[in-house]
Amino acid sequence: MSGEEVKPPSEAELAKMDRDQLVELGTKLDGVTLVEYPDPWPVKDTRAEKRAERLVALWFAISGLAGLLFVVSLIWWPWKYEAPDNEHGHFLYSLYTPFLGITLGLAVLGLGVGILLYTKKFIPHELAVQERGDGGSKEVDKATIVAQLADTGTRSTIARRSLIKRSAGLGAAGLGLAAAALPVASFIKDPWKNTDNKESLWHTGWQPEHPGEVVYMRRNTGRPHEVALVRAEDLDAGGMETVFPFRESERHDEEALSAALHRSDNPVMLIRLRPADSARVVKRKGQEDFNFGDYYAYTKLCSHVGCPTSLYEQRTNRILCPCHQSQFDALHYGKPIFGPATRALAQLPITVDDKGYLIARGDFIEAVGPAFWERKS
Repeated sequence: MSGEEVKPPSEAELAKMDRDQLVELGTKLDGVTLVEYPDPWPVKDTRAEKRAERLVALWFAISGLAGLLFVVSLIWWPWKYEAPDNEHGHFLYSLYTPFLGITLGLAVLGLGVGILLYTKKFIPHELAVQERGDGGSKEVDKATIVAQLADTGTRSTIARRSLIKRSAGLGAAGLGLAAAALPVASFIKDPWKNTDNKESLWHTGWQPEHPGEVVYMRRNTGRPHEVALVRAEDLDAGGMETVFPFRESERHDEEALSAALHRSDNPVMLIRLRPADSARVVKRKGQEDFNFGDYYAYTKLCSHVGCPTSLYEQRTNRILCPCHQSQFDALHYGKPIFGPATRALAQLPITVDDKGYLIARGDFIEAVGPAFWERKS
């Protein structure tokens, strides 16, 4: 290092300097001594240089193509559940999430590896020593740093490597498109186009498809195509069972029977309170007749973030969500009493038919699960 003070040039002298002179001046003004500043490719256009350029371009191209594949798979890959008995459909469905992860991972990896390889192969690896100094940036400092950056760009030969520039642009565009597609994907299909049907956020599979249709409560026996309806006498006092909707029109439709068990907003906790507990129930205004005797039915979707509230504590009559430990009081219209949940569990209105089978009197009167933008509460 040198302790000699460098006198800044006048504005007229500064204007006459070329880039090399500005680079040299900038290093001196910053108290920097360039020990080594080698050209990565002193002999231009060699086979090794071309191979290095193609390798960098290959990784950028992989990133761009992977980003495009991510967007394509996110939007057009078969993502709806298919039962295992449909081998082809189930196989494609099972690849949806892994394919999203692989393509997005490759997009990030390809761009990162391409940048690292370009830095290693083409950016000059100078060795510099700089003296410690204080003070802000002057006009001469600004001019020299711009010159140094421009010189670095020239020495890295990026200006004449159109293949790398195009492939890098493809990689950055592909990854950017993938990142933009994630928040935009939910707007491709309008969730409010037909809000009165059971496919909207406001309704569930318990909604009758036509006036007068009976929707039964069905238990899951482990065999998707078996229909096991629930009678009022099937549960002991203090018992709980998860039930799903069933329609007679679906009895011989294997796909519909299986889909009813896998739809996320269908599961309902059917609880039969003990007589002593039933006498202490506090009912929600407007839902005074939603129960049938000692039987109460609540959605299994937690009102916090939609985890399954699959635990029922008979002694305390509390419904528990294992994800974030929210607790709901089954004797107080499913009101939250502990944890992050702030809204009561939606209650399904139920009764029995003339054969003693438990049925739904209609759909939930509020949206189940966590909040969303259009929800008022």
